Amino acid sequence: MRLHVPIALRWSDMDAYNHVNNARIFTLLEEARVRAFWVGEDSAATPLSSADDHTLTLIARQEIEYVRPIEYRAKPIDVQLWCTHLGSASCDVAYEIYDEAGEELYVRALTTVVFVDAETQRPRRLRDDERDAWQAYLGDAPGFRRRPRG
Repeated sequence: MRLHVPIALRWSDMDAYNHVNNARIFTLLEEARVRAFWVGEDSAATPLSSADDHTLTLIARQEIEYVRPIEYRAKPIDVQLWCTHLGSASCDVAYEIYDEAGEELYVRALTTVVFVDAETQRPRRLRDDERDAWQAYLGDAPGFRRRPRG
């Protein structure tokens, strides 16, 4: 199961080549992730919501694959999120960005998020209720076309 987060493009996301700048893609992923994790009065409070006033969600790693350019459009893009791994104090969040109809794939990405206690600045363990809520969103890592040799 995936979480679908519609994100509207901004004119400022565009570059000189008339498509969304590669660095701005990370901002779009961040926006979708914040909507999925943030709990607050103005949040969309999803089943994945974990962050609160006492928890920081810090990025430890990101990987991205640009499948095709995203041209400006008035309709929002569909950022799909799911988890590929639940650690003791972290999780891997996978993404795929599609057009509004969910037919044309633009981006695959993977982010490792670490949950940190705001007061101690130390990683904090995932709670049982968080782990339980995320189980429905566990899936395979995105099928990157090419993996680095190592």
